[in-house]
Amino acid sequence: MLLKVENLDVYYGAIHALKGISLEVNEGEIVTLIGANGAGKSTTLNTICGLLRPRSGRITFQGQALNGLPAPAIVKLGISQVPEGRRIFPNLTVKENLELGAYLRRDREGIRRSMQDVFRRFPRLEERQKQMAGTLSGGEQQMLAIGRALMSRPKLMLLDEPSMGLAPLLVQEIFNIIKEINQQGTTILLVEQNANMALSVAHRGYVLETGRITLQGKAAELAVNAAVKKAYLGG
Repeated sequence: MLLKVENLDVYYGAIHALKGISLEVNEGEIVTLIGANGAGKSTTLNTICGLLRPRSGRITFQGQALNGLPAPAIVKLGISQVPEGRRIFPNLTVKENLELGAYLRRDREGIRRSMQDVFRRFPRLEERQKQMAGTLSGGEQQMLAIGRALMSRPKLMLLDEPSMGLAPLLVQEIFNIIKEINQQGTTILLVEQNANMALSVAHRGYVLETGRITLQGKAAELAVNAAVKKAYLGG
């Protein structure tokens, strides 16, 4: 098992955001968290990557406890996040944004190869590598955010709402890229409001409702579950 979350409780002040959630991600999987706005999906990812501290519970990655580790140490262990809303640096170039994804690495030749890999996967980023990132389209910014995360050579990528604000054709392209990244060896934990798309690419899924996991199972089974269909799949 790559990632294990056990009985996680997270608070924002007096607000109990995550209420004893547990989940597992095995190596090579795409696992998705689906749920309504405010269910705790992004909170879960932010806690795993060290941006939030749990009140109680345990997170382990490849058997090592993550509780209390700063975010850079968690990146160094092999977890990278593509945050909700992209969070690229608009006043830096595309290339500079990508270089920041490798800021913990010291192997210059390896960084150069990683950059070439990102450019092979995203030719538009290579074409625009000297362009200010803030001038890119929404889809290109999402590709840049994914590329930046890949620059740290993650074993586990946390993807937070990758389809947000994108046109349907671009959504399909981004999800094809997610499948390809997974097939090439990166495990993925995916938070996504577009439950149809998320369940179509995932191996397993968890349903979060107001800070609690209410359903879990194989993605194909969740996609035909009556409660899931009614709440998240438009019927």
